[in-house]
Amino acid sequence: MTTSDIRALADVLALHPLLPMAWRAAWSAGLFLRDERPTRLTVDTKSSPTDAVTVMDRTAETMIAADLLGARPGDGLLGEEGGERIGTSGVRWVVDPLDGTVNYLYELPMWGVSIAAEEGGVVTVGVVVAPDFGEGYIAVRGEGSWRVVGSSAERLEVS
Repeated sequence: MTTSDIRALADVLALHPLLPMAWRAAWSAGLFLRDERPTRLTVDTKSSPTDAVTVMDRTAETMIAADLLGARPGDGLLGEEGGERIGTSGVRWVVDPLDGTVNYLYELPMWGVSIAAEEGGVVTVGVVVAPDFGEGYIAVRGEGSWRVVGSSAERLEVS
């Protein structure tokens, strides 16, 4: 990698107007999930006995929805835990508030928070944060993708 493949996080977040909101909402929920995890979690199931959900999943989704829709009340939202809210703006947020619930239950670090934005039915931005690893990932349609650690973003490339 050359230094031209590394940018300041602020520069990457400036690539799309929805990106800073998604990034902040994902990190806020991720830090909540990491730092406020109770010693004992009550587990419910959704579609099957192996499809687990906890109060932490639901609370994180509520937090994300409040952040995003508080700033943009006309947007829609499709959440893994809470169904769908139809919007009027043409933007729909797609949220998995705790991707990897089973890992989270077993205190394995391979879990994250995933948020994407669709505009007119086309995904334009996506973020995934992995708080236990201190990193996140950003993708912007037509602009590429990055791995973020701290305030630096390293462009990702496929072979």
